[in-house]
Amino acid sequence: MNPCRGVFGLLLALVVAGCSAVSAVGVGDAQGLPSSYASVAPARGSVGPYALGPGDRIRLKVYSDDQMSGEYEVDSAGFVSIPLVGEVRAAGMTTRQLERAVAARMQGKLAQKPEVNIEIAAYAPFYIYGEVKKAGEYPYRPGLTLADAVATAGGLTYRADEDRIAIRHAGTRTEQVVRLGAPIRIHPGDNIRVIERIF
Repeated sequence: MNPCRGVFGLLLALVVAGCSAVSAVGVGDAQGLPSSYASVAPARGSVGPYALGPGDRIRLKVYSDDQMSGEYEVDSAGFVSIPLVGEVRAAGMTTRQLERAVAARMQGKLAQKPEVNIEIAAYAPFYIYGEVKKAGEYPYRPGLTLADAVATAGGLTYRADEDRIAIRHAGTRTEQVVRLGAPIRIHPGDNIRVIERIF
């Protein structure tokens, strides 16, 4: 075997592997997030049934007691406070799981066989600031993308860097820098920071 050919083959393999790694980070995975997110907890609503979190509003219907029915917000600690029931942990639960938790609290105290229905009345808002024309808090809607969020905030200023937009998902401390054109999904409670470009 020619030694030069062997060395050339090894170098070619390393170059191809390096290009593949860069492509994987830049393009993103099936969830629309760069693969470097793999070690970060999934964003609220990105995997499986939607799990409630702070800022979400629920609509509670108690069929045996109209006075208990109404809308309640999940507080910053992750609880909902319901009259006669008290504080119930909601963060991390689906609406069906929360129904069962509320019914269990009521069982034998407020009703023998409580019938409870819970649905989402409104999602937690998302926040966008930095180099956008109208920074602030905006209502979340399912299917919202990064481009939609930027458009909701009036678009970018002339100083914005389209290749460096930072997203921090609710409940995490880590920011991920992405491109505006990337197919990124925004989730309830997300913080978006549009970075100023370097002239």
